[in-house]
Amino acid sequence: MKKGVIHLMLIGLAYLCYFLQANFFSWFTIAGIAPNIFIIFILFVGLFGSKTMGAVYGIVMGAILDVLFGSKIGIYAGTLGLIGFLATIFDRNFSKDSRMTMMLMVMGSTILLEVIVYLLNYAIQGINIEILPFIKILGLEVIFNLLLTIILYPLMQRFGYYIENQCKGNQILTRYF
Repeated sequence: MKKGVIHLMLIGLAYLCYFLQANFFSWFTIAGIAPNIFIIFILFVGLFGSKTMGAVYGIVMGAILDVLFGSKIGIYAGTLGLIGFLATIFDRNFSKDSRMTMMLMVMGSTILLEVIVYLLNYAIQGINIEILPFIKILGLEVIFNLLLTIILYPLMQRFGYYIENQCKGNQILTRYF
């Protein structure tokens, strides 16, 4: 029952991320560059949810983004699914209590996603590689995502630990018995 409520809350949060991405951040940009808050959302779900939640939410949100915004279906689904999977690995190896660690995870995930999407678009669609404009766009998007992470970190942490307690429970003693 509680897991169902958590999934409904996460779906509502995903809808809020979509609304913010499509409406609010299309007006509020830095040099025409908007943040990609889906990266932050998928990283959040992967870090605090169960083992497969990050990858599943990443694939589903990526497929929705591919249908709505992408020119080829599967690019964002695969890359956001990869980010969700990597978030579960980050959960085991890094602390979620440190704001700096979260910022490094967001920065690395943003760079990874944008480079993979850019290379896949080059391979599939045959677009020209323009390094300097890509680096400018990537740098501004990383800065914007980091600013949002700094602002939203206390809310993410509080809601994330609630999700973690409900989905994972206290598994420290259950491993040994």
